[in-house]
This record gives sequence, C-alpha cells and structure tokens, in this order.
Amino acid sequence: MKTTVRKTKARTRRILRERISFTGKLLLGLFFCSPLIICLLFSFQPNSEVSTAPLKLITTDPTIENYAEVFLHTEMGHYLLNTLFMCVVCIFFHLLFASFCAYAFVFFDFKLKSFFFTLIQVHMMIPGEVVIIQNYVTIQNWNLVDTYLALVITGLVSAGSIFMMRQYYRTLPRELKEAATLDGCSDAGFLFRIAMPLSVPIMCSLAIDGFIHTYNAYFWPLLITTTDKMRTVQIGMASLMGGDSMNYGVVLAGAVLCMLLPVLAFVIGQDYLIKGMTAGAVKS
Repeated sequence: MKTTVRKTKARTRRILRERISFTGKLLLGLFFCSPLIICLLFSFQPNSEVSTAPLKLITTDPTIENYAEVFLHTEMGHYLLNTLFMCVVCIFFHLLFASFCAYAFVFFDFKLKSFFFTLIQVHMMIPGEVVIIQNYVTIQNWNLVDTYLALVITGLVSAGSIFMMRQYYRTLPRELKEAATLDGCSDAGFLFRIAMPLSVPIMCSLAIDGFIHTYNAYFWPLLITTTDKMRTVQIGMASLMGGDSMNYGVVLAGAVLCMLLPVLAFVIGQDYLIKGMTAGAVKS
C-alpha cells in the first residue's frame, strides 16, 4: 500500500513538473515571438490607429488595405521572385560544390591537401564586407552589373558549407566506402547514391542557414543592381520607409510579408537544423 502511494505521489510530482516546464517554455516562446505577433496585429489596423495614441493591440475595424498598398506602390511580387531566384540558385550550387569539395578532402589523397583545407578555414575568418569592393569591381569589369548572375555569383560557394560537409563525411565508416568499391561502385556513384543521401540532415541544415542568409542580403543586391526590376525583397522593404511621412501600417504589412518565408522555412526545417548543428561532432 505504501509503495503504491509513493508511486502515485512520484507520478503526480512528475506530471506537475512537466506542466510547469511546458508553461514556462510556452511563456518564454510567446515573449520572444511577441514582436512578431504585435507586428502582425498592427498590420491589420488602419494608419490612423497605428500612428495615434493610445495604441490598441486588437482593432475593432481590421483591414487589409495595408497589404494592398504594399503591392500597389511597390513591385513586391517581383521582389519576392528575384529573392527566391537568388535563394534557390545559391543554395543548390553551394550544397553541390560543398559536397564535391568535402568528398575530395575526406576520401582522396592529393598534394597540398592540408594547405587547401587551411585556405578554406582562413576564408571562413574573413568577413564578406572586406572583399565586397573588389567583388564589385570584378563584376563591373565583366559587365555583369544589374544582372541575375551578379546577384548570385558571390553565393555559389560557401567555405562554411565545405567545412561542415567535410566534418560530416569524416563520420562515415571507411568500411562503407571499401564495400561499395568492392561492389564496383565508382567514386561518383558512392557520392550520389550513398554519401549524399546519408547527409540529408546536414544538407538541410545548411540549406536553411543559406536561405536565411541569402534572403536577408541587403547591401550586395543594393550595390550590384541599378533598376527596380532587379531589386530584392529587402530593398523593396526599405523603399516603404522613405519619405517625410511614414505609413506605419503599410511598413508593418511589408514586414509581415518579408517574414513569412524565413519563418516558414525555419518552422519546417528546425529538426534538420538541430541535427545538422550536431552532425560531425564525433570527429574533429
């Protein structure tokens, strides 16, 4: 009888701790998401309410005119398409090149192998802003200013992605490669049929990180584009904030539209992002 009572009390305490933990996590999550929630609620309010005190979190007269104004006064749809083009092309190529380079560093032996990998590590320490002027001069000399190629060319290769893929491939058993070779599998076959499918978590993590980084790019697209048709969503968002009098409702509506895709990408791929952060941690 006493054993049953102790088990019941222990289970009750465990359930209570779990509920307290869940409530604390929920409140903490709401606290960090509160700016996004407030931005969303204010974006449905007319400018007369958003720009006058006292502010009301929930309006009695919700409207979607702010969103209509965003598309009416800016080419937000075109900006989004340009940004998505940048993201898709950059992510595809930097994952492809990262897989090729990492596979060579792990499974091939060649001269100056350590030297080239050291160069990649050194490149990771150099801020992108240091070389942005040189990159612009190069693009200008190639007559690529205000082109789609100029938007993506600096994001086709990522030293960080090469490093992470190399660390992950180092965790693959050598016996797996030897068994595939004995079965007649070539290096390309092993890479595309075995290594890359096994590295889906780390690749998804790098894709999400690359998407957010490319999506939020502002200075390079602003520097390399000269016409409105080549602008990206971040530059379009900045154009909503110009002028002497600011329409806060329209600005908040534009911010909500800009946030949708990154938030959606993070929500869908958060599990892969966590797995990718811990991938390759076994070997240095």
